[in-house]
Parts: sequence; structure tokens; C-alpha cells
Amino acid sequence: MTSKELALICAKAADDIQADDIQILDLKGISTLTDFMIICSGTSMPHLKAILREIANNVEEMTKGERPAGKEGKTDTRWVVLDYIDVMIHIMHEDMRDIYRLEDLWKDAPRLDFTSSSEDSE
Repeated sequence: MTSKELALICAKAADDIQADDIQILDLKGISTLTDFMIICSGTSMPHLKAILREIANNVEEMTKGERPAGKEGKTDTRWVVLDYIDVMIHIMHEDMRDIYRLEDLWKDAPRLDFTSSSEDSE
């Protein structure tokens, strides 16, 4: 599975559980940190937990067992990062997202439209 395919699985899972403002940033050639960074928002602690659970479960199911290499933060801190090495997912409460504005830090990164890209990859 490519890093782009994994990023699309993660974004679709976040969308399925109604995460807000899902962005996929293509960091290939811009950063050595990861290939794709996904940023999405939740509106409450239970919503953040549901997004986290949905992404992890879908990735594990679609990849036949892959789990994140790392996880930082807890939902009660309102910011959790799932690290799949080539794909990093930031699940943030909308208030935290407004404060840290990760999209602005990576404003030069192209955005991947996961709704049309997932159809193109079939």
C-alpha cells in the first residue's frame, strides 16, 4: 500500500465519523518528517475519541493489521497525533486548531482532494 492510499483511507474514515475540515497535505519533497499530513477537527471530547477510534480501526482493517508506530497526546488535551510513519494524522478540537493553525505552517504544501482522489485510484 502506498502512502497516498493510506492517507486516503485515513481521510475517508475521518469523514465517515463526521470530522470537520479534513485536509490532506502532501509533504513529499517539502519535509522528511512524513509523506502526508492529515489535519481534521472534532467538536467535543467524545467526537475526538470517535474520530481516533474510526481511523485506527479502518486502517487496521484495510491494511490487515497495521497499527500506528506512535501516538501522542490524549483526547482530553484536545489534540492527538497518530503516526503511521508515511502518514501523520492530527486530530484536534476545533479550538486548538484555530490556535495552532498547522495549515499555515505548511501553506506551501499541495492539498490532496480525498473525495475525487479516492475515486481516481479505483
